[in-house]
Parts: sequence; C-alpha cells; structure tokens
Amino acid sequence: MTTQQKHHYKYFLVTVLFFGIATALFRGILDNYLAEILQVSKANRGILEFFRELPGLFLVVLLALFYRTPENRILTIGYVIAFIGVVGFMVAGENLIPAVILLMVWSTGQHLIMPVRQSFMVHSVEKGNEGKALGTLRSFQSIGQVAGYLIVPLIFFFVSGIEGYHISFYLIIALVGCAVLFSLRLKQTGEKIKRQRIYFNRKYNKYYLLQSFYGARKQVFLTFGPYVLILMYSTSAATIATLMGICAALNIFISPQIGKIIDKIGYKKVMVGDTIILFFVCLVYGFAHHVFSPDVAYIAVVIVFILDRLLSNASMAGSVYVKALSDDREEMTATLTTGLSIDHLISIFIALGGGLIWEHFGIEMLFISAGVMALANSAVALTVKVVKR
Repeated sequence: MTTQQKHHYKYFLVTVLFFGIATALFRGILDNYLAEILQVSKANRGILEFFRELPGLFLVVLLALFYRTPENRILTIGYVIAFIGVVGFMVAGENLIPAVILLMVWSTGQHLIMPVRQSFMVHSVEKGNEGKALGTLRSFQSIGQVAGYLIVPLIFFFVSGIEGYHISFYLIIALVGCAVLFSLRLKQTGEKIKRQRIYFNRKYNKYYLLQSFYGARKQVFLTFGPYVLILMYSTSAATIATLMGICAALNIFISPQIGKIIDKIGYKKVMVGDTIILFFVCLVYGFAHHVFSPDVAYIAVVIVFILDRLLSNASMAGSVYVKALSDDREEMTATLTTGLSIDHLISIFIALGGGLIWEHFGIEMLFISAGVMALANSAVALTVKVVKR
C-alpha cells in the first residue's frame, strides 16, 4: 500500500468511526422510540421492519444506478442519503407514516454503503489477510458503536422522555454530517471498478443459499430480540443501549480474532460452527421464561442477546468465501451486492411473518422456526467446498 493509499485509508476509517457512532445512537433508541412514542405493537413491528429492509432488497438496482461511479463517491452518496433520512425522521415526530418513509431513506443510505465498504477493505490488503482486514473494519465499527451506545444512557440519565430522543437525533445528525465531510476527502485508489448492473453466477449458488438462511436468522434476532427484552421484560432504552454497547465493546477485540480464525481454519468450519451455536441461542430466547424464574430468565435472555451479536461476526466468512471464488474485485463487489439483496428479500418476509407468528402462535414458535433455519444453514455450509488459489 502506497503512502497516498494509507492516507485515504485513514480517512475511510474515520468515516466508518463517525457513522458507527451515529448508527449505534440510532439503533440504541429506535426500538424504544417505536414502542413508547409511536406505539408500534409486536405485529406492526414486523410490518415496519418490512419497509425498513426494502432498500436492501433493491440494492442490486440501486447500485446499478451508480455502476460507473467509483467506490469513494458511492460512500459519500450513501452518507448524504442517510443524513437526509435521519433529519426527516426527527422532523416527522409522532406521525407514523412519514416516520416509516424517512426510516426507509436512512436505511437506503446504510445499505448503499455496505458492499462497497467490504470490497474497499479486502482489496486494500495482501492476499491471505482478507479476514484480518474485515476484522479491522468491524473493530472500527465496534469502537464507534461502543461510543454511540454508551451516549444513550448518559443522555437519558439527565433528560427523559421525548427530549432525550430529540437530543439523540441532533447528535446523530452532527455525526453523519462529519462522515459526509470526511468522505469528500477520499479519492479512488487502485484500479477503477466497473460494476455489472445485475450479476448472477452459478458458481455462487451456495453463497446465495447461505445468504437466504442468514437473512432469515438475522432478521429474527435483529427485529425481535430487542422487542423480547422490551415487551416481555420491560427493559428501558438506556438498558438496551448499554447492552448493545457491551456487545460493541466486546466486538472490538473479538472481531479481529474471528477474522484470524477464518484465515487459520477456513471459512467453511466457521460457517458451520456459528449456526450450530445459534440453534441453542434460539432455544433460550423462546423457552427461558418457561424453564427459569423471571429474574433468571431475564439474565439468560440478556446473555444470549449478547452472544448473538458476537456470533454475527462469523458472517465475515461468507465474504471471504466470495473472495476465494471471485476472479477480480469487480466480480466480488457485484456478488456481495447480489448476496445482500437476497439476504433482504428473505428478511422482509421474515419480518412480516415473524411478527404475525409471535402475535398468533407465541414467542416459542417464532424461535423454533429460527432454530430450524439455523440448522438448515449448517447443513448447506457442510456442502461448501474450500477453494484454494
């Protein structure tokens, strides 16, 4: 890596840090804001998540609009869209429909950044260190998340109610604005990327299938994990944010280690082991309140809440798998984009169905379904062939 590349690499990591803080702040207050201010029920939470995930579904089409645009400019565009979204979400106040629309705008900015960010990282290092590079990216995101999640309880310690949410929104706006400014200083390094508008290839079929299962299990935990704590155990916004901050703090150290493990033992073993552990996480989420006393059940759910977020680091194995199969950088970026769209295609229907399952059949059936998907994921991962180049 040249001196100029290192210089822009640092600016890139600064934008990751600022946006990580902003995202954590938003995520830390969102579920409680939906439940307390917008009065969103568990069934409607799934419907709302359907709309929030729609930008991920159309990510292939979205990036097709910028298929001649260099990666550094796509990052800037993504940050600007997210900035518009969070400003509008705050202005929408307690009006549900405008809030949902602006939440989609915020989500569009987030999803636009995701595949480009990963591609930038893995092509900035020497071959054989891709897992470590992704671990570094996750670490910077986690550092930002620790700061963001810890800011939430500090805000609500001094200010409660709607005022606390407004202060949080002002901080998020300022942080995303900083990310926009630093991203403007990025210049495209390395070869120019020309992305294909829509990319499918038979050699990635198993990756597409794994992304389908990953999207399903991720959506159950991302959408309904916090709602379990809020609705069943009356957990406050400050506590939810603190738990997420703990997860992010642990990820600062665990993400690079998981990246090194992927490099050492291979992506296949990591993909299989991750989903086997996840099956037992599902059982605790769904049945802790039957097996334990309320206090012990709460502690058990908190533990698996944290464990689930640590396990999410194993998704890096999928990116390394794609890198092993791909012939060049353009193909990898296009494949990751397609994978994210498949992930979100499944996610939006899981969000809709998950809320209805919880509402009509109970939390047990919701997490039994998630556990079955985790085992199916493991079965597919076992059939993956390790590619050596």
